[in-house]
Amino acid sequence: MTNGTRDVLLRRALESDADAAAAVWLRSFAAALPGVVRPRSDDEVRGYFRHVLVPARDTWVAETADGDVTGVMVLEGEELDQLYLAPEWRGRGIGDRFVALAKERSPGGLALWTFQVNAPAHRFYERHGFTAVEWTDGAGNEEREPDVRYVWRP
Repeated sequence: MTNGTRDVLLRRALESDADAAAAVWLRSFAAALPGVVRPRSDDEVRGYFRHVLVPARDTWVAETADGDVTGVMVLEGEELDQLYLAPEWRGRGIGDRFVALAKERSPGGLALWTFQVNAPAHRFYERHGFTAVEWTDGAGNEEREPDVRYVWRP
């Protein structure tokens, strides 16, 4: 494990990264959102990464010099659809690098949803210039968890 993120490479996800990316998502979700009920099993999440996110979306991974996947980001047009880091890699600047990459790939702006209970995510996105523009009761998401829409415009 490195002290910083200099030895961490952000790159497009390959088919062979799908299971490792899904593992990061599962561990990160469990650590960051322990009170949020997931509507999908672990196997369904892995299948979604394998069959949808990696082959059909603009999916990126953070990879250490040792070849370990420590983060995953998924873009769909101007939507920052997924951004998850392995819990032990939070606070090391990888999320900052992912957001910079997302802004570079979508220079006209970005939007995302995050759960209202995820205060660290709110602080993170606000620090990166995102503004909360909509709050819901969660009726529109699979988890039925109140969420908030953030947007960034240059």
